[in-house]
Amino acid sequence: MKNLTSKQLTRIEKKKKKMAALLEITKLNDKDRKAKIILKKDDMEQVSDTEEASRRKRPCDKDAKQDLDETEKEESLETEAVANKKPRLSGEEYLKLKQELRARKKKLTALPRFQLKAVGESASLKVNLNSEDRIPIFLTDVQHLLLYSLHGHHSPYLPTRWCQLEKYNKVPHTVVLVVEGLSLYHFVAYESMFRHISTKLEHQVEVVTPCAYGGSVIEDLAAVPITGVQCDKLLKQYGSLEAALRSTGDVIKLLRAVFPVQENVHTDVETSHKLPVTDKFSRTRLLLSLCQMVEENYPVPLKGELAKKYGSYLMTKDSYIEASAVSPMFGLDCEMCKTTTGELELTRISLVDEDMKIVYDSLVRPANPITDYLTRFSGITKEMLQDVTTSLADVQQTLRQLLPPDAILVGQSLNSDLHTLRMMHPYIIDTSVIFNITGDRYRKTKLQTLVREFLGERIQESNSGHCSTEDSLASMKLVQLKLANSVDYGDAVLLGRCDMRALKLEENGKIKNDLKKYATSIFKHVTRDKKTAAIVGVTDVIQEYSKYLTDSVAVMDDTHFDKDDQVRLVVTDNSKQAVTRASQIAMEHAFTLCHLRVDDDRLSTDEKLSKAFRNVNKWVSKLWQHTAVNGLVCVIFTGEREKRTSNGACFVNLKRELDNNSVQDS
Repeated sequence: MKNLTSKQLTRIEKKKKKMAALLEITKLNDKDRKAKIILKKDDMEQVSDTEEASRRKRPCDKDAKQDLDETEKEESLETEAVANKKPRLSGEEYLKLKQELRARKKKLTALPRFQLKAVGESASLKVNLNSEDRIPIFLTDVQHLLLYSLHGHHSPYLPTRWCQLEKYNKVPHTVVLVVEGLSLYHFVAYESMFRHISTKLEHQVEVVTPCAYGGSVIEDLAAVPITGVQCDKLLKQYGSLEAALRSTGDVIKLLRAVFPVQENVHTDVETSHKLPVTDKFSRTRLLLSLCQMVEENYPVPLKGELAKKYGSYLMTKDSYIEASAVSPMFGLDCEMCKTTTGELELTRISLVDEDMKIVYDSLVRPANPITDYLTRFSGITKEMLQDVTTSLADVQQTLRQLLPPDAILVGQSLNSDLHTLRMMHPYIIDTSVIFNITGDRYRKTKLQTLVREFLGERIQESNSGHCSTEDSLASMKLVQLKLANSVDYGDAVLLGRCDMRALKLEENGKIKNDLKKYATSIFKHVTRDKKTAAIVGVTDVIQEYSKYLTDSVAVMDDTHFDKDDQVRLVVTDNSKQAVTRASQIAMEHAFTLCHLRVDDDRLSTDEKLSKAFRNVNKWVSKLWQHTAVNGLVCVIFTGEREKRTSNGACFVNLKRELDNNSVQDS
């Protein structure tokens, strides 16, 4: 290297000082973050829980971004000499500084990160302090996160609807604590007793759990259904489906959680389960689930922002009864025109029954002046509406009178029709969902194409626009055709992209590869790629989970478990033993599930309640301490079994290295 001038030497010395200062700043930042963690614990004891929750900041993501910005500054210093044709820095002191900063950057970029997306924030206890503003997520959403933490994009379902987990492959293991008997109310009302959850599990969301609709918590966690918008990923991986639809009862139970559906009111139970002579399976198996209705943008009376959004919408009935195999179906279709509001308003409605008879067909005058009749689509002209006096309110009242309490509405993308009607209905069969010739749930096929391919008929070919009666009849015919064949008939997603035309030619819609009538087990997914899992709980809990352990999964008890086994079943005498054993073996498995039950008797008095809550807090603390750095911890309060009005809660976070130096809970 040629001799440097005095000016160049001075510049090099200044840069060395800057590099040293930058390193010292990053070290000070680390110390500040550690101090904040300790101060935050002290503050939690001095201020009210709700006020503290609203003031708490989320330092993790911001600090990580700040550190990355600092390392970018270091890189710019390094490249500045080349860019400006200045001499490179040299010397052992500089090389040491550069290595430390590079090591720090590498460490930061390798950290997994968890954050809530818009749907998750809508359910967040921190973002939406007012419970009336929150829109809860579902337990299946939590299940999707657990699967993703283990297999990332290779998971059959993704949690992208409500959260984002970056660098999932850097998560060493996942630890789940399920606490049956505790609800969202318990946490909000007694947060001071759950100090460890408040301080460690930063992301807290409201969840609609099975307790709200009389379902099974274990079934919702352990059974992984293959239906829904993500099931195409299963087909890409396996080529064919090895599991079938979720049971009909669960769909109706979940709908009962938000719609006023009366439970078990059929006077003749045997008749309600007997299939019509034209059907090969129960029509209730084609109903959209509550999750699907939310995903497909159907108006549903969920609490929070959705309740405000649909506050002016009417129910089709004041109360409903459970839909069954003999519930009547009605084909529905609406036509709309654009008005001065800039939105579409109802101009025609048609309703047909299963006998293809027109039950109701009426033109409707919008409340606002029409700016575009959209004749080429709606078939509506100015002359047709000249003397019409029927209003939207008239249509709503007519539908409320015509539809029975267990009516099933049938149609193509009925979400838009119901929004136009400004009405809500629990039982929907959507032909755009149950029929699919693209093999992709996101790509829907037009009604005109479905009718041509499956019915051999032609509709919507008139130059004067669509006819709502014609469309509603076509939807009804499609549903009846599917009921006469099989659940997977006409669905390329369920059939694994087989030739739909060849399928139509098969007699009676028989499929060569029959579907098994159960969902796949979460443990079958968990134990892929030589991963192992542990289930810890008392005898009755373990027995329930055992139902979802298939023959293809190698299961062994706690004592005899070895490296060739996949699932470890740990039976304990009580909750305390379960937590102790789960904490001992948590780092040995990719997935550890500890399931506890808090009996109602333990919450019967203030003294017992306080003791139970503090015990739960200690159990969470113990599991957290025995979780590896960057491990994912998830705590689920499932709700109260006897009080279905109270939702559950989910608490999630990644454990950071700084937590090891923080003050432990007593």
